[in-house]
Amino acid sequence: MRKIKKFISVICVVALLAGVLSTGVYAAGAERDYTIISPYADVDWSWNQYKADLHTHTTASDGRSSLKDMIEINYDYGFDIYATSDHGLTSYSWTEQQVIPALKVFVDMRNPNTEMVALEASGGLTFEGVPYQVVTENGGDYYFQETTPDHKMLRVPYANEQNPSSLNNAHVNTWFADYGNGVLGGTSDYETPIKAVHEMGGLSVINHPGEYTNARDEECTADAYDYNDTFYKYYIDKFTHLLATYDSCLGIDINSKGDSRTRFDRKLWDILLMNLAPTGRNVFAIATSDAHSTDAAYTGYTEMLMPEQTVDALYTSMKTGAFFPSSKCLGNHEELEEIANYLLENANGNAEAVAIANDILERQKTDYDAKYEAPLDVDAPVINSVIVDDGDDTITLNVKDGLCVRWIADGETIAYGESIDLDDYSKYIGSYIRAEVFGVGGIAYTQAMLLEYEEAPEAEAKDFTDFWWILSFIPDTLVRLLGSMEFFQILWDALN
Repeated sequence: MRKIKKFISVICVVALLAGVLSTGVYAAGAERDYTIISPYADVDWSWNQYKADLHTHTTASDGRSSLKDMIEINYDYGFDIYATSDHGLTSYSWTEQQVIPALKVFVDMRNPNTEMVALEASGGLTFEGVPYQVVTENGGDYYFQETTPDHKMLRVPYANEQNPSSLNNAHVNTWFADYGNGVLGGTSDYETPIKAVHEMGGLSVINHPGEYTNARDEECTADAYDYNDTFYKYYIDKFTHLLATYDSCLGIDINSKGDSRTRFDRKLWDILLMNLAPTGRNVFAIATSDAHSTDAAYTGYTEMLMPEQTVDALYTSMKTGAFFPSSKCLGNHEELEEIANYLLENANGNAEAVAIANDILERQKTDYDAKYEAPLDVDAPVINSVIVDDGDDTITLNVKDGLCVRWIADGETIAYGESIDLDDYSKYIGSYIRAEVFGVGGIAYTQAMLLEYEEAPEAEAKDFTDFWWILSFIPDTLVRLLGSMEFFQILWDALN
């Protein structure tokens, strides 16, 4: 009888372990009654996904390709929505451009021969001789080439990368509000543009925080955004305060310009979510190319979930978080190593997955900072739907072209696979859950889904006073004084 009981016990243990291993990384938890708050709750999954780049530049500021060049290449890459967000210059039109003479003179000294070429209002031809049109309809401006009239690209109104002369890259992207055209300054000052745009009904996001915080210079994820570090504590508290105060500031840029400078900003995203999700405040992530030339186009973008391709629908999609950030590049060593090891262990005969994993690991042996750059002719993973079942406490992704789906809570990967049962991982879940999908063509991210339940983490009240003006007063005053001098306007007029 003892042998039978022992045999049954062994079988039970084996079965339990098999269950743990088959469900993911941890698979440990207890039944909870979760309320899952998804930014995709109101999405009709029959809607189109519109490819958008919300942050780009031209030769009107510090770009190396003209407006016409940038629009043509992004149209050719299949973009449906495009923002021209030059430094300190508000996008009013694709047929006319503005400049800040003082800023442009200095930029042209560094990058000569940066000719400004806008689109023609009528009768325009691409560089390859294809006729194109710029039309205004449905409350927005659209560009299309006459050979492909069904493919139109929508201009994002009033796009602007604020704080053009910030000495520490405190950059803010804004849209849908006519603010900041020609306004210089901005060293350490995120709040001025965020507040102004908020009061005007526009939207904003904190650009590439790793540049401002210098997290981009760290060697590994553990060192970046360490709250025990005085400077990182200041930065984290500062961003938390801004996002808590202004709900029109959507969140942060988590992957842009090849991901070298943003590779640790997913960690910041998780920290901000841990700080703010208990208050009911989501923190949305965007990915962009931040392209300054055609060479960098299509490196980062967002897939916007919209019932129609209009300015109003775009505003709603951005405001509610109904979009997926995506990138062709991934530069975080630890993330890549984790993904590569998963692919090797779960390839199931997929030679392509094995080849990618081996390539990642081999290159990282000789170059710790080696990043994954997907081929431009291969589609990035597409998330076709995010299905939430509050009754069963499950979230399921419908994914195309994905090799690895990771579920992340409180900054840690807790599970793999297209579906997760939160009850299986309750021990490791705080106030949110999000997913990342890696494939041959790059990576796609969901927004975070907030979680409410008994004994959920409680919000911690934090007092924060920002003395940014102490750092910014002298440099911003000097820059604005120089910028107001007629000399630069006269010089610019003479040069043009």
